[in-house]
Amino acid sequence: MAKTTFEDLRAFQRALDLMVDVYEATAEFPKQERYGLTSQMCRASVSVVSHIAEGQGRLTYGEWRQMLSQGRGSLYEVQAQVIASERLKLVTPGAAEHLRKRIRATARELNGLIQWVIKQEKRAKAKNRRQPTTDN
Repeated sequence: MAKTTFEDLRAFQRALDLMVDVYEATAEFPKQERYGLTSQMCRASVSVVSHIAEGQGRLTYGEWRQMLSQGRGSLYEVQAQVIASERLKLVTPGAAEHLRKRIRATARELNGLIQWVIKQEKRAKAKNRRQPTTDN
């Protein structure tokens, strides 16, 4: 499939930046949130990174697309949790805006990667349809 590694993908790099920022922001949350919003935000941000990496390790473009779609869902989860943490005054408006910028940057790269994978998937399907079958 792809010749570059997932580490080379801008979507992965942006997601990793977001994950680090989420961990740093949630380190400031009250201890009683350790198993609540802190845990959820960290897990969701790790999920974005993990799905990008796992997707590239899959055997088909369809599987890769599915993993990227799941990562995109996790990204929206982080976005909702940032909104909630700001509403609960667990993060400052400035910190929340910084996280939102990271989310938008990650979303742009991830959406671009998804579109690229979809194109590759369509090409692979078209190529398979054009190949002659052999009857035994």
